[in-house]
Amino acid sequence: MKKNAVLFLMISLAISSCQQKSDFVPLFNGKDLSGWEVINGEAPYTVEEGVIVGTCVTGTPNSFLCTEQEYGDFILTFEAKFEEGNSGVMFRGQSNPEYKDGRVHGYQMEMDPSKRAWTGGIYDEARRGWLYCMEYNQEAKNAFKIGEWNTYRIEAIGNNLRTFVNGVQFTDLIDDVDSEGFIGLQVHSIGKDESKVGQKNMFRNIQICTTNLEEHKTPNNPVITQVSYLTNKLSDREETEGWKLLWDGQTTQGWRGAKLDAFPEKGWIIADGILSVEQSEGGESTNGGDIVTIEKYENFILEVDFKITEGANSGIKYFVDTELNQGAGSSIGCEYQILDDEHHPDAKLGKDGNRTLASLYDLITANAKNFNPDLQREKRTNGYDWNRAKIIVRGDDVEHYLNGIMVVKYNRSGQQWKDIVAGSKYKVWPNFGEARKGHILLQDHGNKVSFKNIKIKTL
Repeated sequence: MKKNAVLFLMISLAISSCQQKSDFVPLFNGKDLSGWEVINGEAPYTVEEGVIVGTCVTGTPNSFLCTEQEYGDFILTFEAKFEEGNSGVMFRGQSNPEYKDGRVHGYQMEMDPSKRAWTGGIYDEARRGWLYCMEYNQEAKNAFKIGEWNTYRIEAIGNNLRTFVNGVQFTDLIDDVDSEGFIGLQVHSIGKDESKVGQKNMFRNIQICTTNLEEHKTPNNPVITQVSYLTNKLSDREETEGWKLLWDGQTTQGWRGAKLDAFPEKGWIIADGILSVEQSEGGESTNGGDIVTIEKYENFILEVDFKITEGANSGIKYFVDTELNQGAGSSIGCEYQILDDEHHPDAKLGKDGNRTLASLYDLITANAKNFNPDLQREKRTNGYDWNRAKIIVRGDDVEHYLNGIMVVKYNRSGQQWKDIVAGSKYKVWPNFGEARKGHILLQDHGNKVSFKNIKIKTL
């Protein structure tokens, strides 16, 4: 009886193993490029000893060898190696004639041998920019081996997009912009740089699974930061972790005017899930006025997506005391600056750029290189697109992030803090920035600025 049970188990495991293997089918036959087509650029792709080879040439934009078939939910596995430069793999990729004359755009898993080491991150090619940079998961960076064959895995199931390199999970992204599209192997443009001509990007063992995905997907890893771009909606994981929406996307619930008992009757509009301060004369709190949360907050992680217009000025303030300034101007609190640095004169005022985008306004300049010399601020300025602000407060320690990259870090206690304040416009306010808790404020500075996905996690 025991022998029969063991035999049955062995047969079951063998059948299961065969089923699992059969669920993954080759996308590349190892011989030619049947089922693939080149889009967007003119870099040549060839097949050499079972490997797809893309070769860099001058005078062409990014080139993509794309599957003729489109895929929705899937698990994609492959191996890749590239000599230098930059590459990536599109998934759920798009190429629509009405969008930039058919330019390839959409989700791309990055391959980045530079010092910043963002291989495995998810980039929105030719559209929104970085969705999940590898500053969210710095420990994973070491899994990538420069100049060697690396094994990659992309799991795109529903709105959950995850990438893996050499068996290590790199990303956990929630996004619902594209539900299906092609797979594309990139040869990055080298412009006119003759020194890069002939550099090769190589891909092999490309397989895809579109069936029994729940059986094959990698178990969730709660240690890895999840980044969500759902519009005014929390992901299941965010709800579990204690995140709350500060704005519901439809009403004024939870907010009031900074100097009012109710929400302003003019100056702010809500439409299509977007909260916007209207354009006026460019004055500080002279139209509808600032708005603040009804609740006060002490230790928290705050995320806000914002979109500026040309020449716009605004801000996100925290530790706001609405009783401090009852006269003209904005309510008083620490400010995450929102500004069009290129077109607003305020960017050239203050000291050493401390009034630029994501800075602690008039106090500390936003500078990613202070924390990682290989990084810079990642500003999305393509048509003044959406950017993401994040503010983390743990007692006296505060951090500012712009699109996932830390740009400001400070401690709001002690003599050093007092000295910084003494050199700013806030020196007239006793104990500025030292309040234990306060309101969160969105500023009316007379320019049109929009907000969405306003959420908070108390710590």
